[in-house]
Order: sequence, then structure tokens, then C-alpha cells
Amino acid sequence: MIGLLIGALLGLVLTLIGTPLFIKFLVHQGYGQFIRDDGPTTHKTKRGTPTMGGTVFVVATVLAYFLTHWIMGGLQLENAGPTSSAMVLLLLMVGMGFVGFLDDFTKISNQRSLGLTPWAKIILQAVVGTAFAVLALNFPNERGLTPASTAISFVRDLPIDLAFAGPVLGVILFVIWSNVITTATTNAVNLTDGLDGLATGATAMITGAYMLITVFQANQHCGVTSGGAGCYEVRDPMDLAVLAAILTGALIGFLWWNTSPAKIFMGDTGSLALGGALAGFAILSRTELLVIILAGLMVLITLSVIIQVGYFKISGGKRVFLMAPLQHHFELKGWAEVTVVVRFWLIGLLCVGVGIALFYGDWVLSQ
Repeated sequence: MIGLLIGALLGLVLTLIGTPLFIKFLVHQGYGQFIRDDGPTTHKTKRGTPTMGGTVFVVATVLAYFLTHWIMGGLQLENAGPTSSAMVLLLLMVGMGFVGFLDDFTKISNQRSLGLTPWAKIILQAVVGTAFAVLALNFPNERGLTPASTAISFVRDLPIDLAFAGPVLGVILFVIWSNVITTATTNAVNLTDGLDGLATGATAMITGAYMLITVFQANQHCGVTSGGAGCYEVRDPMDLAVLAAILTGALIGFLWWNTSPAKIFMGDTGSLALGGALAGFAILSRTELLVIILAGLMVLITLSVIIQVGYFKISGGKRVFLMAPLQHHFELKGWAEVTVVVRFWLIGLLCVGVGIALFYGDWVLSQ
């Protein structure tokens, strides 16, 4: 538990201090955000605001993780070393963040609001996602547990194993399944971004939930409870909790500067990195389908885009919403930006609460 406090504090402090320094650097370089011409007119004033802010909390998370373990090792605490689960999750987060960084840098270099081509982003994300999936099925511990499992999971692994047709096909199917989850979460966070602090605050709630979930899994681990009813076969749950605490602290520190009026935007660097992190937590904590509920706000926002585009095509140009994603619809309805953000945060908090209740409820029922 000491690791959680140390990690969260380091993540918070590093972003609180690092973000304004990065803002000064970006301003000096002239790296500012370009705004969509078809967006709400109130967003025109945001043009030129420094972007690529996700770089700060990605770097802060990585630094805080290794610093936390260095401090824990110095204090001679148990499980002080980095684990395979956390390392592959960091790979996914940093890799997706790098793809987003390339996209942001392309926008700035070309002085436009469009970055990498869609196919370039898809290919790069697939490379990162595939590397994560393959590595996550390796590195078994003394109990034979690997960071990920080929079984599809809800609050724990379900009796639906992708390896039903053999180990090789199982790995291939898992790689595809893992990439589906990663693509969904990265796009969901990316679509949720757009209003000051919205994606940052909403994601911090979910990573905070994963901290609670993985701490509970560590306390109810099958290796600890001697295989009692309702135990969890998750590798390195406590280290995943430490990483979730670090990322939550880093996001809160970034939110200090990202809240309205934002001094910096996370950009695709941040949104893709956070989407990768959420996918990693879902897969490695064996809660792949539960993330749909935990990230319910992001699911609603993503559905609003799908509905808008689909209805536009089948109706010959008509729209369901004034604008998609959903947060911009309410802006055009006359809601102040801060009002939209806070009310959406409340929806996100309710979704997180339902997700945690389902997780804990399953454990209670399994006793």
C-alpha cells in the first residue's frame, strides 16, 4: 500500500511541475493547436494553445513507476521490483502515445488540423497493439500465469477461451481481440477529448477504479487465499495497482493545467496513450468487457459519432445531433463548456460506480 501512496504522489508532483515547463517550451517553439473550421465558434479562441501535453503525463508515469520501485527497493519492501505485467502495459501506453505524438507533430509541421493519414495511424497502432498482445502471453511466473490470458473476461476470465482451436490459432485470435479492444479504447478517449479537462478527468476516474480493482484482486489472489471461492488468477495485481495509482496522480496533476481555460491540450499524444493504458488495464486485470461499463461515458460519446455518421449516410444528409461527438451537441444547444464537462464527469462517475459495484458484486455472489 505504501507503493500506491509513493507512486500517486510522484505522478502528481512530476506533472504539476513538468507541465508548466513543457508549456513554456511549446510556446517558445510555436507548437499550438489547430482548430476544426466546422467546430463550435467558441473554440476559435483556443487556436494556438500548446498541444502534445500528453507527453508530460506519459513521461511522468514512466519516471514515477521506476522511481517508485527504486524507493521501495531502498526501503526493502516486498515486491519492490518491476513486473512483466506493468512493463508490457507501459509498452502499450508509450507506444500508442508515440503514434499520437507523430500525428500531433505532423499537424504542427504542416500547419493544419489533420495529422497522419488514417491508414498510417491504423498500421502503426496495429504494430504496437500486436507487440503488446504477443508479449502479454509470455513471461509466465512460478505459478504459470502470464500477464494476459486467451480467455475472454468480464470481471474475471469467462469459460470462453480463444485457444479452443489450438494454441497457435488461440494466439492469433487473442492478438485480433486485443487489437479490437485497444482500437476501441484509443478511439473512445480521442473522441472524448475536445473540451477542456473532459478526457483527463474522465480517464482519471477509470484509472482510479482500476487501482481499487487490482488492489482487491491482490488481496483476493488465488495464491494468497489458497484457491478459495472467488479468488482471482491475475498476474502482478499489486504492481498494476501501483501503476494505476501513478497514472491517476499524473492525470490529476495535468488536469490542474488542462482544466478550463486550458493552458495546454493533451493532443493525440495523450488520448492515444490513455486509450492504450485503459486497454492494457482491462486485458491484464482480466476485466475486458467490464471496461465497457467503467468507460460508459466514452462509450456514449463514441456511439453518438457512429449514430451521427450512419444516419447522415442513410438519410441523405440529415443529422440526429447538432454536432458529434455528443459534448459538442450540448455546446451548440447553449450549455457553457464548463457545464458540459462537469455534467459529463458526473455521468462518467456513475458509470465507474456501476462498474465497481458489478465487480464487487460478482465476488460477493461467488462466496
